[in-house]
Amino acid sequence: MAKTEARKHKLIPKHKKASEKEKTAVLEQFKITVNELPSINKSDTALVGMDVEVGDMIKIERVSPTAGSTVFYRGVTSD
Repeated sequence: MAKTEARKHKLIPKHKKASEKEKTAVLEQFKITVNELPSINKSDTALVGMDVEVGDMIKIERVSPTAGSTVFYRGVTSD
């Protein structure tokens, strides 16, 4: 399976680059820095085709039949 096709796989949750406004709000809410977030590598298959840089924040939305929709955040790190 090609990397671009992997993002469309039904088992890979939706990944989206958080806006600067959203990033600031989340970091202030939890009183943390982007380096304290769990990390996701810039070369991760789920980020292919996205214009991400080290230090960006990724919003991951997972859908569950029991929990509904859950949001997770990851900080982008280098290779």
